[in-house]
Amino acid sequence: MKVAMLAGGQGSRLAEETEIKPKPMVEIGGHPIIWHIMEHYAHFGFRDFVIALGYKGEVIKRFMVDYCSLSSNLTVDLRKGTVDVHGGSRPDWKVDLVDTGQETMTGGRIKRLRPFLNNERFMLTWGDGVSDVDLDALLAFHKSHGKLATLTAVRPAARYGRLTLEGDRVALFEEKPQLGEGWINGAFFVLEPEVLDYIDGDATQWEKEPLERLAAEGQLMAYKHTSFWQCMDTLREKYLLETLWNSGNAPWKFGG
Repeated sequence: MKVAMLAGGQGSRLAEETEIKPKPMVEIGGHPIIWHIMEHYAHFGFRDFVIALGYKGEVIKRFMVDYCSLSSNLTVDLRKGTVDVHGGSRPDWKVDLVDTGQETMTGGRIKRLRPFLNNERFMLTWGDGVSDVDLDALLAFHKSHGKLATLTAVRPAARYGRLTLEGDRVALFEEKPQLGEGWINGAFFVLEPEVLDYIDGDATQWEKEPLERLAAEGQLMAYKHTSFWQCMDTLREKYLLETLWNSGNAPWKFGG
């Protein structure tokens, strides 16, 4: 099964980083966040990726092309013009890198991936959020209900602390717990190919008409995930993820 990833947005709220790179290439622990997400999928055996490129897509192309070379020993024969790669990291991934336009909306980017999805069931996520969602359980849930679309519903941690006031005095200050918040769309979709017919074209936002229509027709189901999920929209969230990774206990890190 293929995994489609949207990696074409500008990430304007991370402008300090995204002036020179697309948001999926912002690093956590020395690795772009898109690498972390792909490692998650690969851990569950999903290693065939289709990445929708847009803003500064060439940076992602360069990373993928150079990945094995930069993480390995090399023998360069300048006379013959050959490069031999020795050892290093060579993940068993296949990656289609698809230019989907600079200004294309999310739905349009998904629809432009159609030729690469083989008219088969596929997974979909964004290139800027990590989670410890059990992808096998997610897929099993999708298969069990027989509808066209499944999204992963999450309850994110609040961005701000909650105040309890008595007059002008702060009687209680607490960070809102994750489970205290409402459900939101956390991406990590499983989709049948028919959902592409719900997308009109480049100007369509996936989160608007397509998902609204799928929901209205009873074709959209929610897999409830109550464990870790975190997007990276701001520098504050980047630093949070960096701290978790450096602690050695990043919830989204599977295996070694």
